[in-house]
Amino acid sequence: MPDLSVNDLDDHVRSVLVEIAGLSTIDELVAAEPTLLGKRSGLQQLQRSLGSLDLDDRKTAGAAIQEARRTLEDALAKRRAVLAKDERARALERDRLDLGDVVVTKVALPLNTGHEGAITLTQRALEDVFVGMGFTVSEGPEVETDWYNFEALNIPPAHPARGLWDTFYVDLGSPETVLLRTHTSPTQVRLMEVAVSQNALPIHSVMPGRCYRRDAPDARHLSTFHQIEGLVVDRGITFGDLAGVIETFTKAYFGPEIESRLRPGYFPFTEPSAEFEITCTICRGAGCRTCSQTGWIELGGCGMLDPAVLLAVGIDPDEWGGFAFGFGIDRCAQMRHEIGDLRALIENDARFLRQFS
Repeated sequence: MPDLSVNDLDDHVRSVLVEIAGLSTIDELVAAEPTLLGKRSGLQQLQRSLGSLDLDDRKTAGAAIQEARRTLEDALAKRRAVLAKDERARALERDRLDLGDVVVTKVALPLNTGHEGAITLTQRALEDVFVGMGFTVSEGPEVETDWYNFEALNIPPAHPARGLWDTFYVDLGSPETVLLRTHTSPTQVRLMEVAVSQNALPIHSVMPGRCYRRDAPDARHLSTFHQIEGLVVDRGITFGDLAGVIETFTKAYFGPEIESRLRPGYFPFTEPSAEFEITCTICRGAGCRTCSQTGWIELGGCGMLDPAVLLAVGIDPDEWGGFAFGFGIDRCAQMRHEIGDLRALIENDARFLRQFS
């Protein structure tokens, strides 16, 4: 390459731009790049000659060389994109399938198709039962704040009742402020907030969904499980209304031969509170491993809404009352289908899963 001077820079740039425009493939571009902009290029030669110039001339020449380099780099990048697009188009044309050469003799459908599992089927059936009783169906987020999951439900920080929920916390915000919901009760709080803001009381709704607790899996527990909770906020509600809803649900879902019973319990968000049980559908009350030989299976908890919960969302407890209940959808599936061990639901045994197709 003949020696270049800064005075030749404009002519050199025009010449290189012509060479770049004439490149016809990516391989040609890669091969030419060292002489166009690399160590063997005219720009690099000019860069090395700057040391022989006066300080002021060196600054001016250096700036001109850098401007020329940016111009050539931009042109090279654009040419590379054009050549890559052309090569992709040629490759697609080579791979194009001529449908005139294709003969379809048979379309085979998969032998096995997906279907709703035991939990989904049970949730749908439970929703149908409660809709038939006059309830609506509501949903809420699975990642919740501490306020919705605990504080609005009368479980402030350091409250002993927090020990009842072994919680998965999410690494967002301040420590222990965001979590995977431990129950679907936060949806009740959100529903009451909306009802107050829209002047839409009373409320008669159920809330199904997935919940998370750090439980060791066993015959009756899973760390990821499903709940359905109910909420009624209305005037003149009594504990007798709650007991009637529980009994009506039990008979409608499990059958007329299955009984329900309420036992005194404790929940921070209801007062009075109760745990409700049904006859074990596996042993029909005789006693088995699933029911710990008692003949009864606990489904969940219930009770009259604590006034503190109503006040937290702006509802006057002197005018409005109500009750809440909640139980495991997994446990209902276990009782409905006589599943001896809940862990079968997550083991992906095809022999088990095919029973629900």
